[in-house]
Amino acid sequence: MTGESGVHKPSCARRIRERGVEQGRSVPLIAADIHSCCAVSRLRAQRLARGLTLTEAGEELRKLGERHAPGRLRAEANQLRLWEKGTRVPRTAMVILLCAYYDCDPNDLGLAEAGVPRRTASVTRAEHVMPALDLNPAVDYLADRVDSVRRCVDRTLAAGSVSLGQLDLMEERLLLARQEYVHSAPTSMLKQLLLDIQEVEELAQERQPASVQVRLAEMTAVLATLIADSLMKLGDLRRSRSWYSTAKHASDESGNLELRARVRAQAAMLPYYYGPLESAIALAREARIMTRSKPSPTAAFAAVAEARALAQQGNSAIADARVRDACAIFEKLPADPADDAFAFPQRRFLLYLSGAFTAMGRSSQARRVQDQALALYPKHTGIDPALLQLEAALCLAHDRSATEACQLAAATYLCVPEAHRTPILGARARRVIEELPGTNKETPAAKELRELLELPPGSP
Repeated sequence: MTGESGVHKPSCARRIRERGVEQGRSVPLIAADIHSCCAVSRLRAQRLARGLTLTEAGEELRKLGERHAPGRLRAEANQLRLWEKGTRVPRTAMVILLCAYYDCDPNDLGLAEAGVPRRTASVTRAEHVMPALDLNPAVDYLADRVDSVRRCVDRTLAAGSVSLGQLDLMEERLLLARQEYVHSAPTSMLKQLLLDIQEVEELAQERQPASVQVRLAEMTAVLATLIADSLMKLGDLRRSRSWYSTAKHASDESGNLELRARVRAQAAMLPYYYGPLESAIALAREARIMTRSKPSPTAAFAAVAEARALAQQGNSAIADARVRDACAIFEKLPADPADDAFAFPQRRFLLYLSGAFTAMGRSSQARRVQDQALALYPKHTGIDPALLQLEAALCLAHDRSATEACQLAAATYLCVPEAHRTPILGARARRVIEELPGTNKETPAAKELRELLELPPGSP
């Protein structure tokens, strides 16, 4: 059961991780369990808690370092192995990179002595890796409010509650916000959501019965998830990640297993679009395991989200299995006509299937699914139809129709109303250029698309 120096074999950590996921324990708690039981360093426990091999983590760290500090931050599997064993200690800049990769503090990695204070490390690593929210001067105050409100919410998650009548009114307003979110621009929604979550936080100052605390925690989890999603659309990845952490914390406090799984499945979107893909797969898989006891919209969501991320990673065999799982679950569900950000109607299921088929190079299947989904969207909606059109452009790129791919991406981008033309759309359109084979990246159509995407916000 144990190896050299009493360290347990990886199979022990794997069992702890699987048991922890089934019990709904968070990754930090699973890492602590592995550290305590298996006699491994805290740094290694963080990797094992996520089910990553040394090679996988080393490769992702190398890419992360090269992407954000080319030539200055070099990390690879062998270095990580030495750091995990304690043979060598990473320098301060590398500790910040490790914190960003594992989304934790130096204390959690056993590297608190590296000269990076806990609070400073958390802020520094995020700003070092993630771009800040790019708001125009008229709404600059939003950036400060996003951070200050989240800190207040985090401080009071464990506290109190309110009367049942007040909660009923809050839940009615939350339902309206969820419905408005489907078609409203993220900046305007962000203002409303911040006001709503502040009200929930203010009402949670005093202790009340446990049942009321649960309802407040559920509302906090939903609002925090929508705030995180808004920030992701706006390109503020640092704050989006922080709010997703808050949402997971709140959902864990609620004890609602379905909600806990839904928040994790939703949080998988951030690393799916911006990396690392391993985190997207881990979050979706965790959600799938939580919901595997019975078919539900969240179970279908988690399975197809995992399939999409696995396909993007290039793991087609397992992605296929997850697609089959997701389809089998979804077929058992009643039709869901709800126009709600926390619903999972057929059109959204098809959007995820489109992503999986597109990534696996199955253009004909992807196009069929895209056409089905587009026919189901109402006239006034959010950016999902545009994302489907950009998936169609990616299919054209894979099929070596470079000019048509770039023209479709450009037309799609320009047809989206300016308030919805957020950085996430630009990132997906750029992906079309990245997927073009060879010299096709330099064709006139590709250059025109690149120039269009480089125009400042508000340009025609």
